[in-house]
Amino acid sequence: MTDAAAVDASNADQARAWDGGEGAYWAANAERFEKGMTRYSTRFLGAAEIGASARVLDIGCGTGDTTRDAARLASRGSALGVDLSAQRIDVARQRAAASGIANAHFEQADAQIHPFAEHSADVVISRTGAMFFGDPVAAFRNLARALRPDGRLVLLVWQAPHRNEWIAAITAALAAGRNLPSPPPDAPGPFSMSDPDGVRTLLSAAGFADPQFESLEEPMYFGARADDAHPFIAGLTAWMLEGLDDNGKARALDDLRTTIGKHETRNGVLFASAAWLITTALS
Repeated sequence: MTDAAAVDASNADQARAWDGGEGAYWAANAERFEKGMTRYSTRFLGAAEIGASARVLDIGCGTGDTTRDAARLASRGSALGVDLSAQRIDVARQRAAASGIANAHFEQADAQIHPFAEHSADVVISRTGAMFFGDPVAAFRNLARALRPDGRLVLLVWQAPHRNEWIAAITAALAAGRNLPSPPPDAPGPFSMSDPDGVRTLLSAAGFADPQFESLEEPMYFGARADDAHPFIAGLTAWMLEGLDDNGKARALDDLRTTIGKHETRNGVLFASAAWLITTALS
């Protein structure tokens, strides 16, 4: 991380990943990652109810597609996207400039501790970017401070792994006969907010009202063809091959190729996914 982006100690591991190799991979494949989530955009942004003069704060903005979309809706307002990854923020700025979106701004920051101006946001949004905080109560308290009293918080988070074929099927393919352990459900990671009861407890402790949950299911896009998606997914999940010898790696990658082939359609390589659309306000 740069000196300008202070990071809470509880987020140090996330910062090393997102401002390191993982963030660089996402930045290098920005268009693919953004397209993968496109089918959720309409419902997600609709729930945010972004007005033309709104001030929007986008948490874990990645390469900035949700921030750009929010800025288009807030045509007389603004959208600020924050992310731990300097590489992804650089790409976000470039893509916004290339699209001529002058009211989209980006900052490398740890949203758990960043000194957002009090009541500076009309809407706080996060599409699969709010599940990685080391201290989620502290993080959401900080976001509550940034939100105006009658503002709105809208999150898209993954449901449990067994509801998400993209992680279940890919993990099974790369296991190569091993039992790959699942991360603890309360640890920072993509499924840390998959339990509605846990999310209710978290948001209540942070000063938010009882949230509303809507279950959404959409296919995730991974590439135009199987031979195109295979190297992309293999690069994304390379850590799953750790500990395997050459024969084991070859078997795992062959199994992955077979799994991807079964999901090739005329609309690309698609895996089923399920997410919670969460909306709430300050209590």
